[in-house]
Amino acid sequence: MTARRFAGPRLVVATHNRGKAGEIATMLAPFGVEIVSAGELGLPAPEETGTTFEANATLKALAAARASGLPALADDSGLSVVALDDQPGVYTADWEGPTRDALVGMKRIQDELATRGIPDSDDARHATFHCVLALAWPDGHVELAHGTLEGRIVWPPRGSGGHGYDPCFQPAGDTRTTAEMSDAEKNAISHRGRAFARLVEACFG
Repeated sequence: MTARRFAGPRLVVATHNRGKAGEIATMLAPFGVEIVSAGELGLPAPEETGTTFEANATLKALAAARASGLPALADDSGLSVVALDDQPGVYTADWEGPTRDALVGMKRIQDELATRGIPDSDDARHATFHCVLALAWPDGHVELAHGTLEGRIVWPPRGSGGHGYDPCFQPAGDTRTTAEMSDAEKNAISHRGRAFARLVEACFG
């Protein structure tokens, strides 16, 4: 089935996270898409009641599209740590506590690994970043794209770039965390970058 093409020119990014909105705007810049965030429009953030990345991305995108009358793009992403039974997964943001402080979430992951006696080795600390992008239209149509990035949890956090859990995630085959990479380097390999490449090929290219 052929994916629906984005006809533009304006797209709502369904997030109140400035870092995430900026990252998405950078990725879509080559296509001349005018980006406005849900936060800028004063749209409320819907409750994320889904139990999968796909479900949460879809409900956020549809809520923004219907409220704004414009196509809307949402992402749901998270970090799954094998030694923690793939937690925090879809609840990655919840691990940051009520203030949504990523350092709180990173510290919780480290504490959980320490409590379970997980050694500081690549295999033992294997983790995967997941991203699902949902592009929704006001009529309810939705296109989905997926991306993953394999790596490991490191401690203490390193780097000042990126956002979220980037300072404690070291991609496989690299000695740096994603927070120690330039935006261009990170976007070229990241879970969100890979999901974007698939979405762009289907709906924007």
